[in-house]
Amino acid sequence: MSKMNIPFSREIPLNDQYDVIVAGGGPSGCGAAIAAAREGASVLLIEAAGALGGMGTNGLVPAWCPFSDRTKIVYRGIALEVFEKAKAEMKHVKQEDLDWVPIDPEALKRVYDELVTNAGVTVLFYTQVLAAICEGQKIDYIATANKAGITAYKAKIYIDCTGDADLAALSGLEFEYGEEENHEVQPTTHCFMIANVDDYHYRNMPFLHMNNKDSAVYDIARSEKYPLVTDPHCCNSVIGPGTVGFNAGHIWDVDAADPFCVSKAMMEGRKIAYQYHQGLKEYLPEVFGGSFLAATAPAMGIRESRRIIGEYTITLADYMERRSFPDEIGRNCYFLDVHHSIREREKLLRGESNGQEGHQGYLDGESHGIPYRSLIPKNLKNMLVAGRSISCEHIVQGSIRVMPVCLVTGQAAGTAARLACDTPDNEVRAIDISKLREILKRNGAFLE
Repeated sequence: MSKMNIPFSREIPLNDQYDVIVAGGGPSGCGAAIAAAREGASVLLIEAAGALGGMGTNGLVPAWCPFSDRTKIVYRGIALEVFEKAKAEMKHVKQEDLDWVPIDPEALKRVYDELVTNAGVTVLFYTQVLAAICEGQKIDYIATANKAGITAYKAKIYIDCTGDADLAALSGLEFEYGEEENHEVQPTTHCFMIANVDDYHYRNMPFLHMNNKDSAVYDIARSEKYPLVTDPHCCNSVIGPGTVGFNAGHIWDVDAADPFCVSKAMMEGRKIAYQYHQGLKEYLPEVFGGSFLAATAPAMGIRESRRIIGEYTITLADYMERRSFPDEIGRNCYFLDVHHSIREREKLLRGESNGQEGHQGYLDGESHGIPYRSLIPKNLKNMLVAGRSISCEHIVQGSIRVMPVCLVTGQAAGTAARLACDTPDNEVRAIDISKLREILKRNGAFLE
């Protein structure tokens, strides 16, 4: 393939009717858009797929990570609103359930649709951000592409909720990628759903998880009949009658910023899902013998890619010392969930590891603060970042990357964006932090 560049230029229409533009409609993007709109901003939410919700919908992740620290709910405000509305759609889930609650992806799509619509957000599906044009330390406008062609949008504040810090990268900002020394990222997973599962036998079989060394997932991973299932990673939840969602299997060395790499991984992921299902039918015939592979996710389960270099980087020491911050915009209690490297795979299969060794998780009631400064990228005045790309160390990203935390950082970014619209130069650093925290508390956020 030729590596030469070719000139391309044309005049394109400019739309400047929005105060805040949010790129990415996952949990952080929805939280940001809803929060900004509820505070009075005109908001455009741009999403590359055809549904909101990110990994919980397009990614088919079958369960929420815990919402509590086992003594109280930690992820509140818009996060709790989404969570409770989604639970209400699932009759087999108790309203008091807070941790590892199953997700019905279709119900969750409707929840997000309702919340953003009721807030007055304008949603633009099937649209990709192509470029960010900067003037000095500000984004002047962004260029997008969809079926209508190429269109430019200009706003006061931009929020990057793409999950891969795409808007930050397009703005020319420096970023971290994966592990600090070798830039290795966590493996990806292509989630899937199996239907016509025997509910009685499923609920009474041995725990289907890599923490159970007697689980059938080890038999499948060790079998030569299923060569693509190379490790016992397996989380699963009942999401509906006779239907089980799976977050299972790993694909290593997937670069989320390389579309060729992701395309190849998507096809491999579908093969892994098929082999996983065949293995389940063989080793657990009373549960899966009459089942069928109902769906593989439209989106790859990317756990890690770019992280911004922010005004503050959340460190492992911050996490381990349960630090609070004067500018904190939320709390986090999730464990350091860094999925094992390909080098650790053989230890897992030999039963010498559970894939989660390392730092002790939090005790009941413990959490750490998330500072507002970790949402502010250096060298840009009118952009914030929310979700798994905020400024933190690689190991901490294993904790803050999950959906409840993304909703919290999204709500904070959207609220801050609305405040920044009223500053003289639309400067996200110029807002009144005490006012930001006051609004967040008023809207249900949990702060120290």
